[in-house]
This record gives sequence, structure tokens and C-alpha cells, in this order.
Amino acid sequence: MSIIVFVGPTLRAESVQEHLDATILPPVQQGDVYRVVRDKPRVIGIIDGFFDGVPSVWHKEILWALEQGIPVFGSASMGALRAAELADFGMIGVGRVFEEYLSGAIADDDEVAVLHGPAELGFMPLSEPMVSIRATLAEAKAAKVVSEEVAQTLLDAAKSLHYRDRVWDKVIAAADTTLGLEVFRSWLPEGQVDAKGDDAREMLTQMAQHLKAENESPVAPRVERTLVWRELQARVDSESASQETEARALVDEVRLDPELYTRLRDRAALHLLARDEAHRIDHLPDRDALRQQMTAHRFVARLPRHADLMEWLQDNDLTLAQYEAMLADRAHKDAVISARADDLDTALLAELRHDGSYGTLRDRARRKADHLEALHQVNGAAGDTNRTQSLIWFFETRLDQAIPDDLESYAIALGLEGREAFLDLIEAEFMFCHVGGDPEDQVPDKRAEL
Repeated sequence: MSIIVFVGPTLRAESVQEHLDATILPPVQQGDVYRVVRDKPRVIGIIDGFFDGVPSVWHKEILWALEQGIPVFGSASMGALRAAELADFGMIGVGRVFEEYLSGAIADDDEVAVLHGPAELGFMPLSEPMVSIRATLAEAKAAKVVSEEVAQTLLDAAKSLHYRDRVWDKVIAAADTTLGLEVFRSWLPEGQVDAKGDDAREMLTQMAQHLKAENESPVAPRVERTLVWRELQARVDSESASQETEARALVDEVRLDPELYTRLRDRAALHLLARDEAHRIDHLPDRDALRQQMTAHRFVARLPRHADLMEWLQDNDLTLAQYEAMLADRAHKDAVISARADDLDTALLAELRHDGSYGTLRDRARRKADHLEALHQVNGAAGDTNRTQSLIWFFETRLDQAIPDDLESYAIALGLEGREAFLDLIEAEFMFCHVGGDPEDQVPDKRAEL
């Protein structure tokens, strides 16, 4: 955790990684900066932070980081706001939004606030920040797309809306004018300005330059150890100590089952190796990959409703951000497995030999091949069976589960080329077990769990 960046709706994780090899944490809230400072990071960057429903990051936390000699950068959103407030104490503000807060051109928190989606979808922004609306209208005036009067009308309309409702359709609908708006609508998709995103990327660039130059940060004034500050320290330290103790106790429970411990240890090692390999090959899971992982997990864990997922997260001591990190680890593993697909079958056979299942499964595969060949010679085809019947049998009888909605992804996860290859596989298995096969093959041999 040598480089920390708190970010949410303003930039996606892969955009941050293009500038810095950073540990990406969700939007900052009270206690978060103090938590990361205990691990002595080289630098901290704050882009996004929570405004509503969650206590915001304290000024004293940032001053505490500065007192420890850790440079703290701020930009775009909560970072720009705190940087303007703490510029005199050494926090480094970057970008136009920071400059406008610092000069007093803007002052309200709602200038940078946005409605966004949940962590499992990457805090997807669902409204436009006021600072971006201002920048877009300034650009539209410069391009002579709208007049000064129309721009001001749109600006007033946007400011009158709650930040959650600031989307361009609602802004235009709230404006008491139609003059020039059709031209503006057509210009908007290509012309709108992402003021927060531009500032955030500039901050990341400056952070990288700062680290490369290895500049020393001036030490900030000593944070006054007030009662409230000491209470925050005690609460965060107590939470961390309790979590570490509970985690050790939980792992000790697993150690009491040596077979389970060995199996989970090997799988955990695979995840760590996959993460390292994904980093080496610069693999970053995109939103689609994370959605696929989330869909697959919720299907297996039987979490159809959002409320079910929230309950599961609580039961497993996970935040939404930690859940997304877990999904990213799974995506890393799948990417690495896909990259090594050519070598995987050989490695699987080696594991079967080590496990003791090789001979049993080899003999079964030979009997199946002979059986299907005999059927082909008699019928001139692989047999007369219905693929839907085979599909239902395989999942509902053999696996005792529902048929997946996305058979293509399911097949690829099994190392097959796609849906058709998977259907061929289970059709052959159905015929082997039901169409004149040996009685001993009616129920497949029990597989040892690998």
C-alpha cells in the first residue's frame, strides 16, 4: 500500500492504473485516512469521498498524514474541497475545481456531488456534477453553440435541481427556454466536459512526477490531540485489532480440519499467484468482467435480490468495495487460466495422477468412446436423443441445480470453446449413461474433490 488513491465515480480503476501502480480504495469517509496512514504509504491521493449518509473525512486525519511526512494530494471532488481548505497546511490541490474552491468562485458541496451506483458496479455516476455542467456550458459558449443568455438559463436551471437530479435531460427540461437547445442537444454528446475526470487525471500525473522526483513534503503543524481526535484513534485502532484477532481465530478453526485447510490454502495460493501474474501482464478486469463474476457468484450463492446480496455481505464481513475486490481476484484468475489454456490440460492430468483418479477416469473415457462408436455403427449417428433432454438431465438430475442462463460463459469456464461444445459433451454423457450403456456407468464414478 505504498500509493493510496481514494476514488469512486470520478474515475474507473483502470484509468488510475494507467498513471500509477496504486492501491485503489473506495470514496474516502471518516477514519479512512487515519487507517491507511498507519501503514506508512509514500503518498495519498483523494479524489472522491462520501457526502451524504456517511461521516465525511476529517480535516485532522489529513493533517495527521501530513504531520507524518506523507504528502496528500486532492482533486476533482471531495479531494478538491479538502485541499482548498487545507492548502495553507501543506495539502496539495490540483486542477480547476480546486482552484475555484480556493478562490471562492464556488463554495457549495453540491458543486461536486453526484448520484452514483453501488460499489459492485464501480460507483457508476448517475448524475452530472455541477462543476462539469459549468465547464460544459462555458465550452458551448466558446464554440458559439449557445448564447450567453441561454447558457445562464441552463446554469440556473441546473443549480435549482438537487444534485441527484442533475442529468442533462432534466436540466434542459427545467430551463425556461427552447432557443438554441436543439443545436446544443446535438453538440452535447461530443462537446460536454468531464471537469472532475480531467482534474483527477492531472492529479495522478502530478503524483507520479512527485514520486519520481522523490520530493520531500514539508512537515505540517502538529495535530492537536483533542478528546474527539483521541476517540477516533481509539475506535479505529480497536476495530482493526478486533478484526485481526477474529481473522486469526477463524483461520485457526480451519486448521482443525487439515484436509479443508490444505484445500483452501492451495486455492488461496492460486489467487495470490494469479493476482501477481495479472499484474505482470497488465490485466485489469473491466466492468463487463466484474458483472459476469458477480452474476456467476450470485447464481451459485443463490442471491437473486439486492437485499439477499446485502445480507450475504454482512454475514461475510465484507463491504461492497471488498466484494468488488473479491470479484476482481476471480477475474484475474480466469484471465490467467485463459492465458495458460494450452498448458492446462497437461497440468490437469498430472493432478489426476497425483490424486489417484487418473486410472478410473481413463478407463471410463475409453468405455464411453467404445460405446458411442458402437451406437454410431448401428444407427449411423451418435444416437437419437434430444439435446434439451440431455441438458435438463445433466443439471437437474446430475448436478441438482438450475440450468445457467449463460451457457456460453459456463462452457468457456470449463475450458471448452463455447456452448455447442458443452452440449456435445453432455449429450455424449447422457447417451453413455442411458442408451444401452453398461449398468455400472448409470451413475458416474465418484470424483475426489481436488
